[in-house]
Amino acid sequence: MTVDHAQFTKRLELLGRKHRKMEQGYVTRVGRDGLMTVLPKRARRGFPFKGLFLIVLVYFVFKAFTLAAIGPVTYNERLSRLQNGPSLAQFGAKLVAIDPLTEALAGTVGPILR
Repeated sequence: MTVDHAQFTKRLELLGRKHRKMEQGYVTRVGRDGLMTVLPKRARRGFPFKGLFLIVLVYFVFKAFTLAAIGPVTYNERLSRLQNGPSLAQFGAKLVAIDPLTEALAGTVGPILR
């Protein structure tokens, strides 16, 4: 009798946990065998790291394409004009300054553009 009661209690706990998860939403799916199953929706991650990575990647690729397209001499001339400007322009000059990653990417992309 106690074994049956323990199994019953365990089953009730599992059902209660599943019910609490489904309060946040659920999805109904039909399997290949035609059986419909109801599953709780997955919890979303807190911060979109993939999106942040893509933004940073696009930022460096854009800098590299710009450097490769106009050349390092012209790029540095325009950069020096920004550095001599107002404080916001100086901040922008620090953001678009040539760094080793941008230089390496520009070296890779340069022959493709020419």
